[in-house]
Amino acid sequence: MIFAKLCLRPISLRVITGAIGALLLTIFSAPPAGAQSYPNQVIKIVVPFTAGGAVDVVARIVAPKLSAALGQPVIIENKGGAGGVLGATAVAQAAPDGYTLLVGTVSTQGTNSAVYTKLSYDPVRDFAPIVLLSKSPLVMEARPALPVKNVTEFIALAKREPGKITFGSYGVGSINHLVAELFNSMAGIQTRHVPYRGSAPMLSDLIGGQIDYAFDGVSTSAGYINAGTLRLLGIASAERTPVLPNAPTIAESGLPGFDNPVWFGLFAPAGTPAPIVQKLNNQMNSILVMLDVKQAFAKLGFEPGGGASDALAQRVNGEIKKWTALVKEKNIHVAP
Repeated sequence: MIFAKLCLRPISLRVITGAIGALLLTIFSAPPAGAQSYPNQVIKIVVPFTAGGAVDVVARIVAPKLSAALGQPVIIENKGGAGGVLGATAVAQAAPDGYTLLVGTVSTQGTNSAVYTKLSYDPVRDFAPIVLLSKSPLVMEARPALPVKNVTEFIALAKREPGKITFGSYGVGSINHLVAELFNSMAGIQTRHVPYRGSAPMLSDLIGGQIDYAFDGVSTSAGYINAGTLRLLGIASAERTPVLPNAPTIAESGLPGFDNPVWFGLFAPAGTPAPIVQKLNNQMNSILVMLDVKQAFAKLGFEPGGGASDALAQRVNGEIKKWTALVKEKNIHVAP
């Protein structure tokens, strides 16, 4: 009897040790319980700008598709203000459970950290990139009476008359302000900045001849360009746009390497479980290749995005590096 007990004791220890090891392996290798059941409630996508703009429209195109794919309601919440800062901050501070997402832009995730003297979120540390939703070029356009027909002639005129030519923007530190400053830096010219409170008043003064040129979204400017109300000088991306297929890029018409599209991406709060991020990435990649989604984007002058979440992370890092260097060179700052 004593021998039997002695023999059973090491066997029992081995069994117990093995069982504990298997249990620990299961605990640490299995996805979190929340990730396994995701989603089981309403998902909210925060658009950090007012309703009706391009960011809002893109979100409303994909939201019903994502709802159908996940089997849960997907709602849009517009939380505009301070160049997207308010909405981005709200998502950065939300629970990292996949139920609050952000449509981030080149501004919220790229330029804001460079131009704002204080920012209530970190575009890298506070977010988990999910997928690139879309991208679209800006166009460089001038009042028709400006005596230039293309980028080469524009640069030559600006060099002959430094500081005399004026350009408009959506405001100090806005994406089209920074793109214009980058153009000046790469072309070696000086032009004067006139900030506005958005695209509409800027375009009104450009059409009226109060300013000489501007960079603006292709969707808001294509009609004026086609009507001859504004003169297109070039597309501010590496590739031509199907919205204006005959329009040359700035890179091919006088400024090689100029490539500054605007883009929108889907983000979650940092700490969101990787299985949830991957599930959202998989579903969105399937949605972005749907024909009706492509057609809806094309009407806005946008191209569908897609790709891995790591690719979006690399895009964010590249934007921050580029705009931080430019802002430092031009000494551009916006107080909170």
